[in-house]
Amino acid sequence: MKVTSFEWDGSEPRTIAGEIRTLQPALGEVGDAVARLIAEVREGGDEALVEIEARFGGSAPSVAELRQSAEAIESAPSRLDPELVGAMETAAANIRAVAEAQLADGSEVALEQGQTVTLREVPVGSAGIYAPGGKAAYPSTVLMGCIPAKVGGVERVVLVTPPPVSDVVLAAASIAGVHEVYAVGGAQAIAALAIGTDRIPPVDVIAGPGNRYVQEAKRQLAGQMGIDGIAGPSELMVIAGDTANPDWIALDLCAQAEHGPDGLLVAAAVETAILDAIEESTTKVAAERGIADDAPLALVAVPDTAGGVSLANAIAPEHLEILTEDARALADGVRTAGCVFIGERSATAFGDYAAGSNHVLPTGGAGRFQGPLGPGVFRRRISTVSITQEAARLLAPTVATLARAEGFPLHADSVEARAKES
Repeated sequence: MKVTSFEWDGSEPRTIAGEIRTLQPALGEVGDAVARLIAEVREGGDEALVEIEARFGGSAPSVAELRQSAEAIESAPSRLDPELVGAMETAAANIRAVAEAQLADGSEVALEQGQTVTLREVPVGSAGIYAPGGKAAYPSTVLMGCIPAKVGGVERVVLVTPPPVSDVVLAAASIAGVHEVYAVGGAQAIAALAIGTDRIPPVDVIAGPGNRYVQEAKRQLAGQMGIDGIAGPSELMVIAGDTANPDWIALDLCAQAEHGPDGLLVAAAVETAILDAIEESTTKVAAERGIADDAPLALVAVPDTAGGVSLANAIAPEHLEILTEDARALADGVRTAGCVFIGERSATAFGDYAAGSNHVLPTGGAGRFQGPLGPGVFRRRISTVSITQEAARLLAPTVATLARAEGFPLHADSVEARAKES
């Protein structure tokens, strides 16, 4: 664990937040490499996917094996320990319940000139979910990504994940109701979903966490399809009170570092004694559990716990734990974190798996403008406008004036024609 200490006086939170963010590798560092991978997939399609998988992953399927069979997906739960299947089903039920609670009904607005504007939501036609893999399998991400898409009404939900695809991932796909599973990972998987290949038709929206290469590919390809945002690498900030348990905090910080050394870990406290105890315990756990030596941990002395919230709002961490006696009151002041956990029992890991909240969250400071993955990511709004003759008569002068001011006389003629008596 690479520990850096800061002492903050409470002024200019964005300045110190920027310093803390520099401890984390920037996505842009891999931009050129990702652009080359996207170009390879655009030109070579399925064959390029297989070649890239062999180059980076060492375990590449043949072109014919890219798509996992329906039988393999449907039968996967039967090949697992029933306790594991039960755990996934419990998590799925909680994730589904929270996702369903987020759906909004349509509404109609009647305006004073007599026109109506009806707002409604419709699902996108297809969605691609990325679940990391390689050294580990992530059935939790399959559930977190695919269930909101299904709840949102998406007809075709596609999962991509690095080979080899394990039964636990296929079982999660089965529980979530996934339609297609492809054994391909990394930036090349995002390129395939966005561009399309002979075997992988393109999708309308891509969502899911991943490393810098995956997120950079989403960024470069956004516009060809929609994305949920930048979700990864993992981040955790903890605001620790005087009575916080440093050993529990160490477990939480190191748990997020299990995802790799590219994330960001921050612990803030008023008392330096608490920070010293967190550093000691975190260093011990990291050494015992083999956490990467270069995983960054910032220890920040803040003037008060409210200042810790101000710092959190400036950093906009993916996960924020508030472990103070007044945690609930402090949480009301949080504006930018992806997900907030309050109270000493509320470990981030509960949210990572089965609490019902989604673990696909904004990272890199994106919490300033986006929130957790939910069904809304897979739905789009449609406005339906109905203009009566009276509304046309009343609105035409306003529209015509604005249109002619912008140099578009035909726009003006169009509305004025509707305003005349037929």
